[in-house]
Amino acid sequence: MSQFAINLLFVGASFALYIGIAIWARAGSTKEFYVAGGGVNPVTNGMATAADWMSAASFISMAGLLSVGYINSSFLMGWTGGYVLLALLLAPYLRKFGKFTVPDFIGDRFYSRGARLVAVACLIIASVTYVIGQMTGAGVAFSRFLEVSSTAGIWIAALIVFLYAVFGGMKGITYTQVAQYVVLIVAYTIPAVFISIQLTGHVLPQTGMFGTHIESGIPLLEKLDMVVRDLGFRDYTADVSNKLNMVLFTLSLMIGTAGLPHVIIRFFTVPKVADARWSAGWALIFIALLYTTAPAVASMARLNLITTMFPDGTDQPALLYEDRPEWVKTWEETGLVRFEDKNNDGRIQFYNNAADMSDRGWAGNELTVNNDILVLANPEIAQLPSWVIGLIAAGGIAAALSTAAGLLLAIASAISHDLIKNTINPNITEKGEMLAARISMGGAILLATYLGLNPPGFAAQTVALAFGIAAASIFPALMMGIFSKRVNSKGAVAGMLAGLLTTLVYIFTFLGWFFIPGTNTLANTPDNWLFGISPLSFGAVGAMINFAVAFGVSYATEEPPQHIQDLVESVRYPKGAGAAVDH
Repeated sequence: MSQFAINLLFVGASFALYIGIAIWARAGSTKEFYVAGGGVNPVTNGMATAADWMSAASFISMAGLLSVGYINSSFLMGWTGGYVLLALLLAPYLRKFGKFTVPDFIGDRFYSRGARLVAVACLIIASVTYVIGQMTGAGVAFSRFLEVSSTAGIWIAALIVFLYAVFGGMKGITYTQVAQYVVLIVAYTIPAVFISIQLTGHVLPQTGMFGTHIESGIPLLEKLDMVVRDLGFRDYTADVSNKLNMVLFTLSLMIGTAGLPHVIIRFFTVPKVADARWSAGWALIFIALLYTTAPAVASMARLNLITTMFPDGTDQPALLYEDRPEWVKTWEETGLVRFEDKNNDGRIQFYNNAADMSDRGWAGNELTVNNDILVLANPEIAQLPSWVIGLIAAGGIAAALSTAAGLLLAIASAISHDLIKNTINPNITEKGEMLAARISMGGAILLATYLGLNPPGFAAQTVALAFGIAAASIFPALMMGIFSKRVNSKGAVAGMLAGLLTTLVYIFTFLGWFFIPGTNTLANTPDNWLFGISPLSFGAVGAMINFAVAFGVSYATEEPPQHIQDLVESVRYPKGAGAAVDH
């Protein structure tokens, strides 16, 4: 059976499962469409939340980022730390408030239509920006495993998401995401276990990473440091020089995570307030299964890649191009692996271009490997069985689709529930609201697909913007809404706008206005950054500006009405099972 047929079997079987679940769990009311009827078990919800959160960025890109070394560990700390913040500071209180969406809470707590509209705008901008990366990720996975163009891959992904998200709503998405979590975690860990046993003899990749490299007899990380140093790269375990930027970047990812609307909305789907806390706890466990495996996958994939190119050691001649393994040929077709013989010796010199290797007769790095392929190519690099490669295909696609569906639902509920029902037409029937939700989701899928075909930047840029927007606008508004009785509607709106605009301006200054190439005002280099703060880290600064402006304006203007202060008081003690505000 060919590899293509095996990939088709795994991906096709997983799709049939997702669409079957969506039909079985079809939403019949707006409550089922938005929050799955509010009756989801905490363990089920934890698993669905984990799938919702672990996007194509986590599954496909994170190990690629970590393969560069410790310098990128902020991604790991920020994304997991955000869940702790969410579980402790937001989830139980928002569940106690008892509404469907984030703008619902902001609109009612700050007793202002303006605040609701600003929250809707922030939510849509953050979610659309984030969903572009998912569609692009799905396109990469489809183009490689189904041997179609990335354009066709994105359209296939759009069709599948449309079928199960539009029909199922939150109820269909919840149970589909449970299936997707199982697929993606099995797909991620099985190759990792195989490779860990191959390199270190350890069954658990987490312990294998700190184990002894069987072939050389020295610790795996020490061996990796030696080979990357020989090729002019910085040590894998080297420390970070700009500590301020690292702290702000980690903080930006943490509060961005805690402010992401498609994740927060999941905590409205459980029956009781206590269940919201348990859901967050279970989600953290399910996320940790993948996130503790990722550094091991990253370090072992990097070592395997270098060993493939220098089979006799880094001090010996590199691999002949004509002897390159099958996986290199396959990935060359996608354009994500490229070879250019700069010194015409027919060998693949792979090293850091900044290092001077002229004494070895090398004329520059000749192999370009896109970091995003490391997880997908890992089973092929380690020469694992064909069925493992098929499993990875299904897992990568499941990761992209599960997050895309959650984001699209957040966009649909913001438009149909917050914009149409609560602002434009309060008398709309439930049937009309369901139709509006499905139409707006269809429109959002078309927009995301178009932007996925013409992305405004790399996935990392667009995801950083999504986190920056959520960190600088949504998270502070939720925190002040729950923990401060003094912040009023004027303060909240001023704070959200100040945080959002300063963050956008700073990011666009270095990355191009609206990510249009060549329109950036300053070059994106550390010597141009304000106090050494990169555009990716600025969300944390935007959040501080939001807090400062909101408190400043609130204390300069009138106090919120007494009933709002009483509402904050009742939300603050989330032990009870009831909601502070009835639907």
